Amino acid sequence: MVLSRELRKNQTEAEKVFWNALRNKNYFGHKFLRQHLLYYQFYGRNRFFIVDFYCGKFHLVVEIDGSVHEKQADYDKIRTEILRTQRNLKVLRFSNNEVLNKLKIFIEKHK
Repeated sequence: MVLSRELRKNQTEAEKVFWNALRNKNYFGHKFLRQHLLYYQFYGRNRFFIVDFYCGKFHLVVEIDGSVHEKQADYDKIRTEILRTQRNLKVLRFSNNEVLNKLKIFIEKHK
């Protein structure tokens, strides 16, 4: 889809750092996808979310939240609940600061 392709081209710095840690099955050999479409039903109609990172093997979504998410906390809660209940996915959220300042330490510790 065009929108997800554009999002991949225009990643935030935190998303770039996170993707570099995960790409090419770098993290324990598991495949992650970035800016991935996940479909769900809403009032009988197909809808979708584009999630930052997705690992099908673990039924896991990882969202990297910048400052805009402070203003849309209610939307994020609803989105997380839909992904959890309709798609049986676990959603982890990290702030840009957590990724930029702590990810390297975490990755090195768990390699």
